[in-house]
Amino acid sequence: MHRTPLVLFGANVVMPTGTVKDGQVIVDGTRITGTAPENAQVIDLRGHWLVPGFVDIHNHGGGGASFTSGTVDEVLKGIHTHRLHGTTTLVASTVTGDMDFLAHRAGLLSELAEQGDIAGIHFEGPFISPCRKGAHSEELLRDPEPSEVRKLIDAARGRAKMLTLATELPGGIDSVRLLAEHGVIAAVGHTDATYEQTVEAIGAGATVATHLFNAMPALGHRAPGPIAALLEDERVTVELINDGTHLHPAALQLAFRHAGPARVAFVTDAMDAAGFGDGRYLLGPLEVEVSDGVARLVEGGSIAGSTLTLDRAFKRAVTIDRLPVEHAVAALSANPARLLGLDDRIGSLEPGKDADLVLLDADFELKGVMRQGEWVVEPQLP
Repeated sequence: MHRTPLVLFGANVVMPTGTVKDGQVIVDGTRITGTAPENAQVIDLRGHWLVPGFVDIHNHGGGGASFTSGTVDEVLKGIHTHRLHGTTTLVASTVTGDMDFLAHRAGLLSELAEQGDIAGIHFEGPFISPCRKGAHSEELLRDPEPSEVRKLIDAARGRAKMLTLATELPGGIDSVRLLAEHGVIAAVGHTDATYEQTVEAIGAGATVATHLFNAMPALGHRAPGPIAALLEDERVTVELINDGTHLHPAALQLAFRHAGPARVAFVTDAMDAAGFGDGRYLLGPLEVEVSDGVARLVEGGSIAGSTLTLDRAFKRAVTIDRLPVEHAVAALSANPARLLGLDDRIGSLEPGKDADLVLLDADFELKGVMRQGEWVVEPQLP
């Protein structure tokens, strides 16, 4: 379908080199271009911000739908829910389950990846520590034997993007090497590893910290644990859940100071209730109560993912945490895009990239979302 080219002008446009005041972004078809065609429609966005579409590499669902157990239509509903909040690229995450079930699930999700609905699959569990299981079913946990890990990689048909594992468990280091050989991100998470064990895992090829600080030993002055190792190594990107529940603002600032703005990726770790509301839900086989937007297991009270959307994470970062807008944009777009190997196509508003963008007002409230040149949320401008 032919689309009228657009010139979006007058906004504060956040580019990799900094913010351009009274800038412009030209959209022709599905791409951002450098030259406006004569028939382009001009849209005045003065008083607004234009930032690249958000990229979420850790997301379990939304809109009442689970990426682990929902039907195809339900999964698509969850994806659309997050698009309404600015997430134009999403990796679908599963939670711990029976291996045969997860392999079957990988087949379904890989079809959605092939269609372009998601950017790939993230397996969070079952290869995690029972000491740091969080909202994962303990009876379904298992050691990360390479043959078992390979089963999930194969089931995903080349669409596995990331797998979270406790690398200190038997088979963990060999599985990290296996993942690296197959181009799948090995993420350290739900781990009880020591500092030294984590250093070994990074040396073997682990490159992501799954929701840093959460589901791992606290930073200690005699036993620094995985947090210190993950923050100090320039090869590691650290995930942060910036919802005000998972992290104290000081912890977020600590991560940015030590990792730097190029090594942080904001994620939602969202479950079904994101964009949907309070109530009772299932996360895998476990029952979850969502109250005042906070998800906790009914039994035990452990935090069970989040109800976060990335537009809220962005606003919190720049208004409460006082991060520079450019740092927040990098954590929401450029850094996760680069991690996924998609930075040639997404993650910035440079000419040649996909026309994925988010429009925000002066108070950083979402006012428009475009994905591949088509408005998902059409701006209502005066």
